[in-house]
Amino acid sequence: MNAGFLNWIWHVKGSLKLAPEQTSDDVFERLAPLFRETGTSHKRANDSLTFQKKDPAAQDKMAVFENGVLQVEKGPTGAMLHYHLTSRALLFCFLAPLLFLAFAQITNVLASFEKPATEEASSKKADQDTALPQNPIDKALGAPVPEKPKKKSAAEGQEKKNSPKSAYVFAGIFAVLYLVGRILEPRLVGALFRRKLQDQPA
Repeated sequence: MNAGFLNWIWHVKGSLKLAPEQTSDDVFERLAPLFRETGTSHKRANDSLTFQKKDPAAQDKMAVFENGVLQVEKGPTGAMLHYHLTSRALLFCFLAPLLFLAFAQITNVLASFEKPATEEASSKKADQDTALPQNPIDKALGAPVPEKPKKKSAAEGQEKKNSPKSAYVFAGIFAVLYLVGRILEPRLVGALFRRKLQDQPA
């Protein structure tokens, strides 16, 4: 499998065109408040900035990204801000559905092995319980034979116990979370950088 595709799963890359008058110092000065959050450390070197986050606060707008690199480059069409961010949260949401689907398959396999034995035990129990004892007086008076209370068979109980439904539900939830996050997070972080670059320096 292409390594670039694997990186795409949890890496976010993007670029923003800078105003003609913006320098690297101006760019990183405007973005500085984003890297002063609790749990965030960063280092500036010439035209690039690297950051890392450890236990970021919930209100941190970039909490979903553990680390990243931002770099200002000058090209023929003007200066550009390039960023490359990584998110273990996206990676987890991508892997979680695969894990739950594996659980579902294991549950199905176990259920297929247990079903014959459960059906046999249920059949034997049904044969033993075909007739219920009747009071002799009731029998002499012609009273009907009492009906057995309806109970769930052992097979039904075992099938419910080994149902993969919950695993499929959780797999679906995390799949939706990943798709939403993978589409939404790049747009949010790009809009955040753009807004900061348009603000006055802090």
